[in-house]
Amino acid sequence: MSDDKLLFQIAITLIPGIGDITAKKLIAYCGGVEAVFSEKKIHLEKIPGIGAATAKLITVADVFERAEEEIKFIEKHKIKTYFFTEKEYPNRLKNCDDSPVLFYTKGDYDFNSGKILSVVGTRKATDYGKEVCEKIIEDLTSLDVTIASGLAYGIDICAHKAALKNNLKTIAVLGHGLDIMYPSVHRDTAKKIIENGVLVTDYPSKTEFFPGNFPERNRIIAGIADAVLVVESTGKGGSLITAEIANSYSRDVFAVPGRVKDKYSEGCNWLISRNKAALVTSAKEIAYMMGWETKTEKKKIVQKQLFVELSADEKILADILSEKGQLHIDILSAAAKMSMSKLAATLLNMEFSGVVSSLPGKIYKLN
Repeated sequence: MSDDKLLFQIAITLIPGIGDITAKKLIAYCGGVEAVFSEKKIHLEKIPGIGAATAKLITVADVFERAEEEIKFIEKHKIKTYFFTEKEYPNRLKNCDDSPVLFYTKGDYDFNSGKILSVVGTRKATDYGKEVCEKIIEDLTSLDVTIASGLAYGIDICAHKAALKNNLKTIAVLGHGLDIMYPSVHRDTAKKIIENGVLVTDYPSKTEFFPGNFPERNRIIAGIADAVLVVESTGKGGSLITAEIANSYSRDVFAVPGRVKDKYSEGCNWLISRNKAALVTSAKEIAYMMGWETKTEKKKIVQKQLFVELSADEKILADILSEKGQLHIDILSAAAKMSMSKLAATLLNMEFSGVVSSLPGKIYKLN
């Protein structure tokens, strides 16, 4: 990429009052990022949602000197950039309206290959939370899943360290530029992540650091992954924001349950109770729901089902569900010519054996 092209890409992110959604709209209407800066104010005003005030911000913006400084910083520290119109930009993020127009990385990682699971949770993780987090990530090792998180205290740093310990790649999404490290005690872990993963941020260097950056960076944590796992969270934790964003992006969201009175399980229990997250207690459950099982594991599951000894009634139901797919209990009763009481008892036994699963709305399916 030429420095001139990068200059314009960085410059548009530096215009005050121009966010990611507006920047993308401007680039689309003007036909390219360079054209945004050469377009006349009267034409910019006519773009839907722009108006005179925003058009003026663009035409008077003095951002190129600052953009040149950023290019020097990038070159000095061997930082890579990803612009949303480029081929290497993460496909997962491209489908998110408010994803970064441009972001910076330190490390080597192909965002468009493999599986990515974001793991988030409270900064004040309990021993229970850390133990569950480490165990789930350890058990994901055979599936070669990349672990993404925010390099914060608590569950975040636990997830990154567990990934590194098990030789899994890991992505750390930062709430500041790559010229600083917060918290500073995680600097050594950040260096290890660069060797086996990547640091990601949409903040340029010299950006003023403040806590409000962290909720904003959560959109990247949610959007860059296939699914989000919440390990521990209070009733108002930042992890709930990430889960909400993930749901808005149509990502799968999982949560680890905890005891009703435990403060740091309150958020997870709430997500599960509101059907905003699926309850999980193991890597196996995540892999099953995501379709990430290895061929060997899938074969074991099939064999387990084949060798379950079914009664005559159970076989009738299994055959019907195999042919018809998911069925409401009333339809299944009619198809099997079986009384409701007998059907309910038979289905319960089949659930215990792992042959069928019950879905919301009294619907059953063959596993």
